[in-house]
Amino acid sequence: MADHQLEHHEVEQVIQKFPICILANDFSVPMNVGSLFRLADALGISKIYLCGSSPVPPNRKINKTARSTVKYVDYEYVEDPMTVVEQLKTDDYTIVSLEITQASVDIRQLQIAPSQKVCLIVGAESEGIRQELLDHSDQVVHIPMFGHNSSMNVATATAIALFEIAKFFSSISGTSQ
Repeated sequence: MADHQLEHHEVEQVIQKFPICILANDFSVPMNVGSLFRLADALGISKIYLCGSSPVPPNRKINKTARSTVKYVDYEYVEDPMTVVEQLKTDDYTIVSLEITQASVDIRQLQIAPSQKVCLIVGAESEGIRQELLDHSDQVVHIPMFGHNSSMNVATATAIALFEIAKFFSSISGTSQ
């Protein structure tokens, strides 16, 4: 029998949440925020923190990109991202920023212990992550680039990073698909 694409109702869903959250600071494009909701739902992310000038639901452009996932993903708006970082550190989260810096490491070399909780910080589309957040990060990771450009769309980069982090947690929980 030839392989064929499955319809949505034919896909067996394994719903699981991992100890991973996203902190999105100063996003300017609502569609990128919508993409974060879609990613969070798909990859078992526990919560999204929208900070600074990031748009928040309800928003027509966020909803269009998120495709109803705003209903399933826990999120919170907090104006000052440092408030979130300080609280997460108190709650024993490891703070990981996705940014290329002089000391950042390849995302594939990110060290996570099975008992860790992780917050991935992603920054504004053009400016990236502000220095104060980088200074309070436990680790800074980047995605290796093989072309002429040194960056990619923030939603695309977040997808790659979250997949790497969620892959680790799904492997230790035995829910790899």
